[in-house]
Amino acid sequence: MSRINYDLHDLQAFVAVAERNSFRQAAADLFLSQPALSRRIDKLEDALGVRLFARTTRRVQLTNVGQAFLVNVRDALNGLEDAVLGVADLAAHRTGTVTFACVPSAVWHFLPDVLKRFSAQFPKIRVRVHDESAQDVLNLVLAGEADFGISFTGAENPEIHFQPIYVESYVLAMRHDHPLARRKKLNWKETVDERYISVAKSSGNRSVLDAALSGVEKHPWISCEINHVSGVLALVASGLGVAAVPGLSILPAQQNTVVGVPLVNPAVKRTLGLISKHRHAMPPASRTLFDMLIASLEKQRRAT
Repeated sequence: MSRINYDLHDLQAFVAVAERNSFRQAAADLFLSQPALSRRIDKLEDALGVRLFARTTRRVQLTNVGQAFLVNVRDALNGLEDAVLGVADLAAHRTGTVTFACVPSAVWHFLPDVLKRFSAQFPKIRVRVHDESAQDVLNLVLAGEADFGISFTGAENPEIHFQPIYVESYVLAMRHDHPLARRKKLNWKETVDERYISVAKSSGNRSVLDAALSGVEKHPWISCEINHVSGVLALVASGLGVAAVPGLSILPAQQNTVVGVPLVNPAVKRTLGLISKHRHAMPPASRTLFDMLIASLEKQRRAT
């Protein structure tokens, strides 16, 4: 695509003439001479290859193309002004609220260090985190109630920009004293006689597992269902059974009681990503935290 030769002053001149329907009055508003204003409009029309105004000796009127262009230019200038004011407010006052959503395991593994640094740099900015299911994270971002999210759903949604940050393997979670706890890996066939605890069918984690195991001849029997992975792991810790869960869901504080052994044949994986809505302009504070997360995760990736 060829570059169109125009600048911000040309757009401001166009809006002024369109709103005044007069070169003379618009020139006065902009503290320009009429010839200088006319040159700006001519330059813009030449760059676009269309006529934006129908001119007579008595009046100036927008063409049909000009009317449509005016709507877009106003939106663009208003958006630019909001962005500039937002950055100025962030720099001058460093106040406001950042709202984002993430799946619970991301809170422990990805957020603490970044949030510490962000809070040290912007102590008066409040951070609101919605730790929700993957589908709820996606819904919050789509609804504009969260500026961005960390989730493993959304990659197929045309309204979502999905930036992969971590590929996570599923493990078989069990008590540390379970007979299989010392294994380096486990084939699914070796586990079908275990008492399985699972999240409900409505869960995104369950969907990942069901899709991965669709070609497996014999499926594990599920003895108990519960809505959230945290509840599943509590039941595993009690000795009620075993569970196939994402590896990151077993938190360090639980590892004295619960261990996770990688599952193979098939290996089940999910990709966590930073999700944001296309054409949604993040507030400056949210963009700053978003960029800090990306930088932190990239540093972690290079270190592994």
